[in-house]
Amino acid sequence: MSINYKPFYLMTHTRKTKISWVEAEKISVRGFAVENLIGNISFGAALYLLLCGELPTKEQARMLEAILIAVIDHGVRAPSTIACVTIANTGASLNASVAAGILAINKYHGGAIEDAMRVLSEAIQTRDAEKLDALEAARKTVANYRAKDERVSGFGHRFHQADPRTVRLFELARELDIAGKYVAQAEALEKVLSESAGKNLPINADGAIAALLCEMDFPPSIANGIFMIARVGGLVAHAVEEQESNPPMRTVDAENYEYDGVGERKFIADT
Repeated sequence: MSINYKPFYLMTHTRKTKISWVEAEKISVRGFAVENLIGNISFGAALYLLLCGELPTKEQARMLEAILIAVIDHGVRAPSTIACVTIANTGASLNASVAAGILAINKYHGGAIEDAMRVLSEAIQTRDAEKLDALEAARKTVANYRAKDERVSGFGHRFHQADPRTVRLFELARELDIAGKYVAQAEALEKVLSESAGKNLPINADGAIAALLCEMDFPPSIANGIFMIARVGGLVAHAVEEQESNPPMRTVDAENYEYDGVGERKFIADT
């Protein structure tokens, strides 16, 4: 008796996707025809739709777009930028250079957003379960992390005593009525951490973004991807500049850079 075996690829289960679909003359994103989105929604709104499955409110779209702008670039000293320009300097392609920069985004560089979201969620759970105020919940959360010898992500910065990105993001979040219990909890954690360390440990961009993503009900698993999406723009700019402006095969030292771009300019928003 002969047995007919199906090839392995024919035995696998049908895979499903809820994100997008393409057919002849038809492209849909989360059920919306892409041509109806083009020119009608912002990139922030499109990204929210892609990641969360629904169109955001105008306030949520504006907040997410502000988050992307806040971390689009952070100078040559950022580890991802150093990695990017180092690879670009070898004559590598643009995609390889940018990929090197993305690979440098990890737990302590850009990758702290997910961890910070989990810290804030734990603090809120403690606050609600034990009927504590934000400061009491912060003290208990910090004590728990120190007992485990674990770092509380999202606080402290090697350059900024008050991260200008955090200041503006929280200001905008209050304007848009998005700032709530997570922002308040982040500020309480900042106070407790600074007091216990004996020095200022400001909420950095990772911590601010974590609080705002929590406010908008993003899952932590998406958080670091948002940082990567934002930073790609800066990495592309640095990779192209490196190959156009600097000799190849040089030692890349962030301390030897100097700024020779345009001077400070006043931005006037459209009214």
